[in-house]
Amino acid sequence: METDSPTIPKRTLADILFILFLRLVAVSCFWFGLQYWAMLVGYSLVGAGRFDLLSLPWKVASTSLAVLFPVASLGLWLTVSWGPVIWVLAAGGQILMYGLLPDIFGPNQMIILLHVMVAVVYLIFRLLLWLEKRRHRRQVSVDLP
Repeated sequence: METDSPTIPKRTLADILFILFLRLVAVSCFWFGLQYWAMLVGYSLVGAGRFDLLSLPWKVASTSLAVLFPVASLGLWLTVSWGPVIWVLAAGGQILMYGLLPDIFGPNQMIILLHVMVAVVYLIFRLLLWLEKRRHRRQVSVDLP
């Protein structure tokens, strides 16, 4: 037996694809966060979205999402457990904004569809990884008398 043999198990294809998926979502979350910050400081929308010019619902939503999306991006990029939780809060906020309150925030079905698709792909990955882990545990278990 080699003394320098690796103790870290090799990642499966599903693990690697899941990490790539999380990092892709992290980049998109960072982009969303940058868009909200650009709006709040007056860089985008010809300055019409500056914080002092927004209505109260927009102030609350945009400042919350300007903080949540970059934090979710960091958590997803690092593949830590709180990353998807923060993403759910940010995505849920946007779904509430554009789905339940379109008279205040305007309708944006594309954002809702994208968040739902990301959630479905995430759940499929989690199910796949769980089944893979379960199959691996059955192969390794040894019944001793």
